[in-house]
Amino acid sequence: MTRFSLLAGLFALIVPPLALAGEYDLTVDRVKIDTGEFVKEGIGYNGASPGPVLRFREGEEVTINVTNNLDEMTSIHWHGLILPFTQDGVPGISFPGIPAGETFTYRFPAVQSGTYWFHSHSGFQEPDGAFGAIVIEPEAREPFRYDREYVVQLTDKHPHSGDRIMRNLKTSADYYNRQQQTVGEFFSDISERGFMTTLRDRLAWGDMRMMKADVEDVQGFVGMINGKGPEQNWTGLFEPGERVRLRFINSSAMTYFDVRIPGLEMTVVQADGNNVQPVTVEEFRIGVAETYDVIVRPRDAQAYTIFAESMGRSGYARATLAPESGMQAPVPALREPARLTMADMGGSHDMSHGDGANMADMDHSGMEGMDHGNMAAMGHGEMNHGEMNHGDMAMMNGNARDPFYAPGSGLTPTAASGGKFLSYADLRAQQPLYEDREPTREVELRLTGNMERYSWSINGVKYEDADPIRLRYGERVRFKFVNETMMTHPMHLHGMWSILDVGADQWNPVKHTINVQPGTTVYMETEVDAAGQWAFHCHLSYHAAAGMFRKVIVEGGPESMSSALDSVNTTAGGDS
Repeated sequence: MTRFSLLAGLFALIVPPLALAGEYDLTVDRVKIDTGEFVKEGIGYNGASPGPVLRFREGEEVTINVTNNLDEMTSIHWHGLILPFTQDGVPGISFPGIPAGETFTYRFPAVQSGTYWFHSHSGFQEPDGAFGAIVIEPEAREPFRYDREYVVQLTDKHPHSGDRIMRNLKTSADYYNRQQQTVGEFFSDISERGFMTTLRDRLAWGDMRMMKADVEDVQGFVGMINGKGPEQNWTGLFEPGERVRLRFINSSAMTYFDVRIPGLEMTVVQADGNNVQPVTVEEFRIGVAETYDVIVRPRDAQAYTIFAESMGRSGYARATLAPESGMQAPVPALREPARLTMADMGGSHDMSHGDGANMADMDHSGMEGMDHGNMAAMGHGEMNHGEMNHGDMAMMNGNARDPFYAPGSGLTPTAASGGKFLSYADLRAQQPLYEDREPTREVELRLTGNMERYSWSINGVKYEDADPIRLRYGERVRFKFVNETMMTHPMHLHGMWSILDVGADQWNPVKHTINVQPGTTVYMETEVDAAGQWAFHCHLSYHAAAGMFRKVIVEGGPESMSSALDSVNTTAGGDS
């Protein structure tokens, strides 16, 4: 018996075998990925990338046998699923990992419903193709109707491997930036804003060694939907008049997508697997690792383009809804590239050149090591969403301003049609998941980094140098995210729900991934109801790998979990 077999037996004791109501087999394989523009070797499940759509039923006891056919360690994390921490699939935190040639059996109850996904948590296997979708059917009838459904799984496939991308970013942080400002843009800005204003703006950014075009770390990718590039055109069929549920999943390594279907309104009914009060929009932004379920009703016998345009306007994914195979609709042109502003830098949106000159030694992406008090003194546009009322949020119905973006941000989205663009401020829980109660304490997490060195951190400390975040079982913790960088960070807490504060009290939406825009402060609360130890990190693959990552230890709770925690800390090893 191998050492791994002994460890697998230990984990079987920690999580007793369940009745095999649903048993599934996954293999982890080297695969060929064809984007329509290039073919590359990657990693997939059951011989393909994306892997299969796993379908469970709420209340089902799930058994998944994962066989590693790679020549390296692997793992699978069940993103957004609430389960025992030993089954969460993070090497070095919740289990040792799955060695080459071995099979590991995951066992957990499906205690929720909705749209989720799974992916490797080892190295850069996820950007290299190791991901798939999860659909969990609810026990009770859903509060909305639909006639058919499709998973729409987005990703950003790059010709370079994840390891090569990370090396290049470490060598030169703007290695993949293909949208740097041009002389033509300089003269265009002069005609629009005047010579001196434009010159002062350029000098301020130059003094700070920052780039307004630094919206996306990694460009040059092919956007894909369900494993198909834009030219390969994945197509979902419908009958005119049907209600079609689209389960959008953003499985990208680094890319935010702005999603629209020209000619169709979309009614958002779920966010991160949880039902929300329906809101009808023309367009929505889906962050890395998020899911949104929408319902559309195409009444005409024509084709409609699903168009997912990257937030930086450097690429897109495209698919089609049509009554017959082979039908196509026009593909929109990419909009003008987004440009960051001083508001996105973490400072005042009207910062003068003098202010910028005084900050000449500031790190490119964002003031690592600067304390929050200094940031507040700069007037960086922090907003306490907990103090907003429904009237403040109601302004969003007319797209007056999105309170989850800094005032004057260059990233604030607008719908291509001029209609409604979804905001976090629009989201309300369909039914409260938790009792509304005051948090027991607040934990501040400053999102910090240095773009020039491509170093990312929390509170100025990288993962390998940081102490774990320690929580007590049964408490309710309010997390305060202060984004001191120029990048958007999708923060993902494993194992427990994140209650996003939109000022709606018990109706605040419940999510597993929360985007924190540059120059903003965002709050979430967590019912600490899952003992064990968990990962908490930015879901941009190369940010997490560069240090924006923490271990969370939940102390107390059931005695069985305490013994399991001791066993994991004794046996778990490998990368995290």
